Amino acid sequence: MNDSKLPTKIVFATRNEGKLREIRQFFQGTRYEILSLDDAQVNIEVVEDGATFAENAVKKATEVCNVCGMLTLADDSGLEIDILNGVPGVNSASFLGKNTPYDIRNSTILEMLDGLPPEMRGARFVCVIAIAQPGRDVLAVRSRLEGQIALEPAGGGGFGYDPIFYVPELKMTTAQLNVAQKNKISHRGRALALALAELQKI
Repeated sequence: MNDSKLPTKIVFATRNEGKLREIRQFFQGTRYEILSLDDAQVNIEVVEDGATFAENAVKKATEVCNVCGMLTLADDSGLEIDILNGVPGVNSASFLGKNTPYDIRNSTILEMLDGLPPEMRGARFVCVIAIAQPGRDVLAVRSRLEGQIALEPAGGGGFGYDPIFYVPELKMTTAQLNVAQKNKISHRGRALALALAELQKI
């Protein structure tokens, strides 16, 4: 087989199964094969102590790439709520404690916004994806999805904050979208499309 037709293996720096599932779905039909940290036998835990999504994504991609020596993608993403001055933001994964179940995090956010009308529940999902490869500068792309915090959880799909993130144009939460719909409009799906465009230049 010609080398140009062999799949290009990419390590995606996450152990989040929900995230990996969406990413692998996105890359189906391309020449890229997505490996998890476990697939690539990368055992490091990167401390996400950056002040921005971009800092965290670049740090994760760089450190994992340095260990495995392979083309590496890493994302940092989260939920920003306007009325809470952007909270949980870069701390989305550790909001209320790293091991706190998302149903508790989601119910807490709903309680914090209890009684507020839709126009005061503005929020967005933000995603930055960094691309690292040995011997080259790290690239980063960014996207976001604007919406609102729902009045109550809805939908059984997705993961994380999806059940409480309402997209007014679709009249659904992101947990009510199927994977293909979500990858098309979500912050991560759009960022992945930008990342794929950059990968195709490599």
